[in-house]
Amino acid sequence: MNKRIRIRTWFLGGVFTFLFFLLAFRLFWIQTVSAEWLKRDAQAQWERNETIQPKRGTIYDRNGEVLAYTAKAYTVIAKLKPWDKADTSYVENAFDTAQKLAPVLGMPAERIARLIENGRDASRTQVELRPGGWKINEDTAQRVVDLKLPGIFLYEEKKRYYPNDSFLSHILGYVDLDGNPVMGIEKIFDEELSGEIGEYKLLKDRKGFKLPDGIETFKPAKDGKDIYLTIDYQIQNYVEDALNTITKEFNTKGISVIVADPNTGDILAMANRPHFNPNSYRNISNWTNFSISSTFEPGSTFKIVTLAAAIEEGVYSNDETYHSGTYRKVTPPIKDHNGGQGWGTISYLRGVQESSNVLFAILGYERLGKDKFYDYLEKFGFGQMTGIGLPGEVAASLKPKGLLYPRDVASMTFGQGVAVTAIQQVAAVSAVANGGELLKPHIVKEIRASQTGEILQRTEKETVRRVVSEKTSTMVRDILETVVTEGTGRYYNIPGYHVAGKTGTAQVAAMDGGYKANKYIYSFIGFAPKDKPELLVSVVVDQPDVPDSNFGGRDVVSPIFKHVMQNSLQYLKISPDLKVDNMKIAKPESIQVPDLLGKPPSVAVELSGKANLQGKVLGDGTSVIQQYPTSGTSLSKDSVVYLITSEHLEAPLPDFTGKTLREVMEFCTLLGVKVNVLGEGFVVGQSIPAGTIITKGEKLTITLHTKSDVDELNVEEQDLQEEIQE
Repeated sequence: MNKRIRIRTWFLGGVFTFLFFLLAFRLFWIQTVSAEWLKRDAQAQWERNETIQPKRGTIYDRNGEVLAYTAKAYTVIAKLKPWDKADTSYVENAFDTAQKLAPVLGMPAERIARLIENGRDASRTQVELRPGGWKINEDTAQRVVDLKLPGIFLYEEKKRYYPNDSFLSHILGYVDLDGNPVMGIEKIFDEELSGEIGEYKLLKDRKGFKLPDGIETFKPAKDGKDIYLTIDYQIQNYVEDALNTITKEFNTKGISVIVADPNTGDILAMANRPHFNPNSYRNISNWTNFSISSTFEPGSTFKIVTLAAAIEEGVYSNDETYHSGTYRKVTPPIKDHNGGQGWGTISYLRGVQESSNVLFAILGYERLGKDKFYDYLEKFGFGQMTGIGLPGEVAASLKPKGLLYPRDVASMTFGQGVAVTAIQQVAAVSAVANGGELLKPHIVKEIRASQTGEILQRTEKETVRRVVSEKTSTMVRDILETVVTEGTGRYYNIPGYHVAGKTGTAQVAAMDGGYKANKYIYSFIGFAPKDKPELLVSVVVDQPDVPDSNFGGRDVVSPIFKHVMQNSLQYLKISPDLKVDNMKIAKPESIQVPDLLGKPPSVAVELSGKANLQGKVLGDGTSVIQQYPTSGTSLSKDSVVYLITSEHLEAPLPDFTGKTLREVMEFCTLLGVKVNVLGEGFVVGQSIPAGTIITKGEKLTITLHTKSDVDELNVEEQDLQEEIQE
């Protein structure tokens, strides 16, 4: 008996001892071997790491017009199962729900129902109704809410918006719904626009509630920087309007238009056709920015470079003569564009005006020679990228000099057998217009801090090299004006302004090295005013559907150039420089706008008066927080300077009759008023009467007519009154 008890006692003691050592070993194991992952698991229960997404920077035009911004968006979610028996907030009837959502989301009801049913079959608790319900805007989201459908919820997200739809699409690019930048400014400046992600670490109890003072670490997000482009919204609008009109009337393979300031390299407008709407990017048919990525044989617009080189080297004289028609010093011979008939023995000046291929073969091939001519091509920037700052630019490489045959060189002098891009030609001709300096074109004006508006980076004028002298530049400008007044560019003349430029017609190159029959690229590049160019406009139209008799595609190209150039000159208040009624129009005195920020309204008005300007106070604040135009801007005497003293403005609308479009835009930009423009010239009517209090977000339609139109209307009205009196 005692022996049995002892055995039991030893057995139980052994068991407990074993369990004790097992427990001790387990504790040792937990505290040493498993300590790290247990600590991580515990921390996961009491700590919560959260990321803070920054706001993507906004893209503006040069005057602060919003071109791309980030705002709220919503994704539609269908809840498929109840949380418990009492929960009724889930989709019970998939087909009925789909029928009601379909017209709002723009999706077939069958597809919505299938998404819901497939989600149920996969035992999901919820499903996103993509693509129609993915990142919808607030208006569409409100329509979904108004349906009051059980189980349909909205998840708040962010989305990139392009308020002007297709406007400037190839330059801006877009951000897709997954947040990836594609193309254009959005892609190449993604790092600046994206900002930096923030984060914080939060302590909570076992039930998941935040502990008092439970934030351990906090790193705020840094919002993306804002990008200000050199683009001028209103000039871009003129370009878009012109292209919309032309593409409705003519079928073309493609169109490129660039507007530049030849004195700074600023690109004021750039547009292509076909284009696309970045808000619905799935429908893109043309991904290529023709202006910088497409190469073409320029034809006669290239003669500007040959002419400038010949004048610079002293081998050109206006009065020297030659025999036009056919040039036989190379094989096959070169013929003038009128079938080799030519115009007999004519002066060099007449040869430029008639766009004679023979003349330019003489100048480039004979007088300059291959080496010198090729050197000038490189000096003018051909065969190199301009560095404009947009993705996808190509260099349009020149054929190596050592591989050029005599016929190649002779052909290149008049723009055949050489490839260029539109932006290369804009840079080269700008050098002729501005006095001889090749400038680097640029599309970005400034990068600013989004919160403070501080300028972090500003693009300054950048001179690449001097290519010709000012004397040569002046002579080329004078000659190119005669091309417009007396030569092939007569259809590009703009009343009141000295316009200089050159037409171009080039056959489309074929893959076999030849040329396609009856397929042409028509172009014109010109600048104004001729003696002091402020604007340069390049128009390139690829294979428009026009008859062969339409010389130089003038019915397609000239309306674009004239609409853009004339309206832009008036918008920029560039006074006509031609004689009108036998009197030279006097240029207004130029006055620099003083810096009036931070000053009391009464002081700002007084300082404006001393500068021979009219200070107009808007708002009821105690100091000027914004002024328009900004300090340093050149204005004519008695121009208005708007002095903003309040954040939220309500102001009476002025009478804009007789004002220019620029003056209207200046005022409306301050108030955030959208302007719809009808016609061109000076204001003759406005949709909102003068004196009406107008606020941000309202829309104003103004009607414009040129001075000649207004005079004609006045004459007609006077005649009608005389008839009534009789």
